[in-house]
Amino acid sequence: MELLTTFIDIILHLDKHLIWLVQNYGNWIYLILFLIIFCETGLVVTPFLPGDSLLFVAGAIAASGAMDVQWLAALLMLAAFCGDNTNYWIGRYFGPKIFSRADSRLLNRAHLEKTQRFYEKHGGKTIIFARFLPIVRTFAPFVAGVGRMVYTHFMAYSAFGSVFWISFFVFGGFFFGNVPIVKNNLTFFIFGIIIISILPGIIQFIRSRFGNRG
Repeated sequence: MELLTTFIDIILHLDKHLIWLVQNYGNWIYLILFLIIFCETGLVVTPFLPGDSLLFVAGAIAASGAMDVQWLAALLMLAAFCGDNTNYWIGRYFGPKIFSRADSRLLNRAHLEKTQRFYEKHGGKTIIFARFLPIVRTFAPFVAGVGRMVYTHFMAYSAFGSVFWISFFVFGGFFFGNVPIVKNNLTFFIFGIIIISILPGIIQFIRSRFGNRG
């Protein structure tokens, strides 16, 4: 319970924690953020790591001069792209074995099946759409690898999705994060980003659970 409380505090007060990291680790913050985004997109066992809200807050902090926003955006685009591709090849080589086991302790099979349905509905564009959907973006490249999506097509979708996703949130934070109403209520905006991010999943769950009931 204490670990969960700490995690929630970090998520809701990302600005304070990131500022602390910048003050104590200097330029190492770029590597720290790179690894977080890489793991969030590249490892199916870490879908709980912050994504959208982290990018927005990082952009807002960059606007204060603590980080170079162009270097930040470029490195995180690379992290997202590398994470996607790592996840794709993990799925391609190990996915079929994992899918065949219903008792896998490492992966949430419900998340895998949800992403597979999303992929079947939207095809390759899932790699782009999923960027804005927590959990789904972690599993989408893995499922693409399992389904042996043509790699050149996957790379194109992944590259475009990485640039679009990172640019949207990092530069969004950079240009709007220090606007007084946003800066003074950043915790609420972080919470709002989280809610908006998970809202499509909640709506889909409600539809699947109650849509067929009279």
